[in-house]
Amino acid sequence: MSSAPSSPATSPFDRGHTDDLMTFLAASPSPYHAVANAAERLEKAGFRQVEETAAWDGTTGGKYVIRGGALIAWHVPEGASPHTPFRIVGAHTDSPNLRVKPQPDMGREGWRQAAVEIYGGPLLNSWLDRDLGLAGRLTLRDGSHRLVNVDRPLLRVPQLAIHLDRQVNEGMKLERQRHMQPIWGLGDAHDGDLLAFVAEEAGVDADDVAGWDLMVHAVEAPAYLGRDRELLAGPRMDNLISVHACVAALIAVAAQPDLPYIPVLAAFDHEENGSEADTGAQGPLLGNVLERSVYARGGGYEDKARAFAGSICLSSDVGHAVHPNYSERHDPTHHPRPNGGPILKVNVNQRYATDGSGRAVFAAACEKAGVPWQSFVSNNDMPCGTTIGPITAARHGISTVDIGVACLSMHSARELCGADDPYLLANALVAFLEG
Repeated sequence: MSSAPSSPATSPFDRGHTDDLMTFLAASPSPYHAVANAAERLEKAGFRQVEETAAWDGTTGGKYVIRGGALIAWHVPEGASPHTPFRIVGAHTDSPNLRVKPQPDMGREGWRQAAVEIYGGPLLNSWLDRDLGLAGRLTLRDGSHRLVNVDRPLLRVPQLAIHLDRQVNEGMKLERQRHMQPIWGLGDAHDGDLLAFVAEEAGVDADDVAGWDLMVHAVEAPAYLGRDRELLAGPRMDNLISVHACVAALIAVAAQPDLPYIPVLAAFDHEENGSEADTGAQGPLLGNVLERSVYARGGGYEDKARAFAGSICLSSDVGHAVHPNYSERHDPTHHPRPNGGPILKVNVNQRYATDGSGRAVFAAACEKAGVPWQSFVSNNDMPCGTTIGPITAARHGISTVDIGVACLSMHSARELCGADDPYLLANALVAFLEG
């Protein structure tokens, strides 16, 4: 297993990228915040937002589309033809968490509680006895949206004391409905209390709020960990590590002349619950954007078919580092380690989309960037997760490779990875997008 260099010689990112990731993680407690922060970075780099309802032109330069918690961005270089292929880096903006129900005010025994629903597949115990904030977006009666982020201790899911459950350390079973409703104060619950509080935090009148998409988040800041600060602990690494790296890589590549491909970032929402949404990888968003880009440059169906046939996608999502206390759960010959570089994810049953050709593409990108890389495959006796990779490949007919960063505590409220791996991933993405 090769060790990571302190900084690849041929690519733009070093440990400063990880510092910036920590800022991005803290500022992105919801998919809507992640997209807004990504868009702000793209704007500063000269990209401009285009509306899906507007007519598109064939001008060159950087553009992006936002739909809810999803963002598609691309850069059309000078001299691009209608059939110029795409190089796509894909990720997802959502993370498993607790989300506020339509009637959020509840309580019992003199405690005010917020009614929440479990989103995705979180490690429920990781949300216990943790200071939690509340964030998301409010939809106003005029159809506009307002982001809100109560980034301070507001809620808590209290665990039962060991004195009242002497067998808790022999195995804890959490009932999602009974045990996961957080407290946020004392007194009787009154309809409208939580919404009124959130509206005030957002600076709007509660009567103007027609809908909301709110979720809780751990307010503890990301931090370096370990004697030599070689590890990074933080929230929502699955999968904002990849979103952040993809944005940084696209911006870096867009500044270069004579690109042979059109570099694209696809950051989807709702991956954690199957991607079946208009903002998910199962939806038409990416395909619509790519097609309209072809047609805006004067192309037709034949140009689109040629462009898609020559395109490649790297689907970037976190994977499992070998766990020192549970090494038997991993494949005996594949033990990805922190700071060993990004992982190539393989599953012959197409839970990941990687094949031998994709492996060659990824290996070439890492070699060009001077980045070490590792292989990941699941233990045959363990179920394998999946990503947006197979969906993208099947829906659009685009060759796709699954990669990511190895981490521990995936789907916890606070995850852990090697502090060098985020910038190693970003450097590999730059080399891939350059072609």
